[in-house]
Amino acid sequence: MTIYNLGSINYDYFYHLPNLLRAGETLAAHEYRRGMGGKGANMSVAASRGAARVMHIGLVGKDGLWAKNKLLEYGVDTRHIASGSTTGHAVIMIDPFGENSIVIHPGANREITKDQIGSALREASAGDILLMQNETNQQAYTAKLAKELGLKVIYAAAPFEAKSVADILPYIDILVLNEIEAEQLESSSGQNLQSLRLEHIFVTLGSRGCKHFDKLKDKTAHFDAIPVEAVDTTGAGDTFTGYLVAGLDRGLSVEQSVLLATRASAIMVQRHGTSDVIPDLKDIEDEFGPQPT
Repeated sequence: MTIYNLGSINYDYFYHLPNLLRAGETLAAHEYRRGMGGKGANMSVAASRGAARVMHIGLVGKDGLWAKNKLLEYGVDTRHIASGSTTGHAVIMIDPFGENSIVIHPGANREITKDQIGSALREASAGDILLMQNETNQQAYTAKLAKELGLKVIYAAAPFEAKSVADILPYIDILVLNEIEAEQLESSSGQNLQSLRLEHIFVTLGSRGCKHFDKLKDKTAHFDAIPVEAVDTTGAGDTFTGYLVAGLDRGLSVEQSVLLATRASAIMVQRHGTSDVIPDLKDIEDEFGPQPT
């Protein structure tokens, strides 16, 4: 099957600081790097490295051809990445413990057209997956169209925005969010997660692992994280989601998919960077051995 990912593509600017900035504070970075990122691009790369077929739907500026070529190099189908105004970018500040603060300018990521989406999804088949995050426009339109075409809709609710999530909740099959986003969703909707009419909900808990609400079987499970020394948590959640979706797309069980995603994100937090350093299946096997079946 194919994963169609309506997702952002960014320049990522990394600044390593002695601490995360406080109001009114000025700091000198002791290290600076630039790479490819955006939650969408990160998830496309992770899903592709998890052995899924991925079609990315997005926009870059004329200065962003390099990012499109990078995605192609990483195995992502880029035929539906078009050209817009300016490539989006993110300023990522990282402290000595690997924690981060991020500022995003969306740029062309918010200029995607309905015609572009329709052209991409015309190639889709029932049973394919639509993956989305909250860094692009046209999400509700795309989710509705995908459901009409028989696709399974998976939504990573980040960055969290109450209206965006509310608009597409009727079309979502699987929801992925972190602990803070889960609290924000419950507060904005007035509902607890268990009451939402979705097939599956995954709540990532950082170093404490992941919680899974299985609405089909009416059960809740907790999966432990793998203890590692984190140097940079940027992109770890995107890596988890991309590998999780890849596993489900390949027909792995929820348990197998979560284990694969957990192992990938454990390697990811030990690396500096985003899309360019997402581990592949060989990295995971070299580190942890073959995945249990």
